[in-house]
Amino acid sequence: MNTPPIVRLPGKRPRRAERELAVSGSGTTVGRVRIATWNVNSVKTRLPRLLPWLDEREPDVVCLQETKLAGDAFDELLAGPLAERGYAYTHVGEGRWNGVAILSRAGLDEVTAGIPDAPGFPEIEARAVAATCAGVRVHSLYVPNGRQPDSEHYHYKLAWLAKLREQVAAGPDAVVVCGDLNIAPTDADVFDPEAYVGQTHVTPPERAALAELQAVGLRDVVRDRWPTERVFTYWDYRAGMFHQDLGMRIDLVLAGAPVAGRVRAAWVDRQARKGTGPSDHAPVIVDLDEAPDGDIGPVVPPPSAKPKRHGSVKLPQA
Repeated sequence: MNTPPIVRLPGKRPRRAERELAVSGSGTTVGRVRIATWNVNSVKTRLPRLLPWLDEREPDVVCLQETKLAGDAFDELLAGPLAERGYAYTHVGEGRWNGVAILSRAGLDEVTAGIPDAPGFPEIEARAVAATCAGVRVHSLYVPNGRQPDSEHYHYKLAWLAKLREQVAAGPDAVVVCGDLNIAPTDADVFDPEAYVGQTHVTPPERAALAELQAVGLRDVVRDRWPTERVFTYWDYRAGMFHQDLGMRIDLVLAGAPVAGRVRAAWVDRQARKGTGPSDHAPVIVDLDEAPDGDIGPVVPPPSAKPKRHGSVKLPQA
């Protein structure tokens, strides 16, 4: 995992007209930019969903997690389809597990893989890649799960997050930290706090680590835009959790002040979680400077299931 990331440039222009992007005196690009993040839970399995989604939603920058492919396999699968759509990309993968990527048709510069001095388990894993796109430093992250509170993997997760905080703090203010952070920020971000007692993703140390990351100047743009709404991004495949809207919000877009101030829409694309062969995560979409679909959200389309009484549902793994 010490191999430098590979950057692939598109062979063709995007099919739609290129956007006009001007650079301000601060170095931040000003102009309509759509950023999305999606844990695809195997890009090979999800390819029949991913490519039509790119065509429909037309994101400019896409952060992918859990690609579950090594570099050569990712190239073989996606180099052609992404070039046809005008995307450059960088990918860091290791095969069966993990894997992160950034796809961009708004520039892809200063690419770095990994997090300086971050721990491994025991080896360094493919969990982080960053690049500058449209004048914004973009991080695509797949934070360790933690497995069980107080386990070795749990402490690995906390140490990893501490090094991520250092990396982001040392970087530019025009930054977006995207991905599956494997932490629900508050009790409002799970369907029932009682169901998660004794589980990871909700423990005070994990939430404190996330708060310390945000304290470097990051805003949770979805929650800022929808402070009281029920918003989830992940639903377990088992026990009909999706259809009952029994989920959690662990896929986040955290933005520095120069970027957060440009947000015009922030929403969860729940449509991508429906149908045949979905990921167990839904994409999160953020529009800067202009919202082509309007200020929609927080979840599109909204779920029809009503919230369950607290204490009435157990997690499938419980």
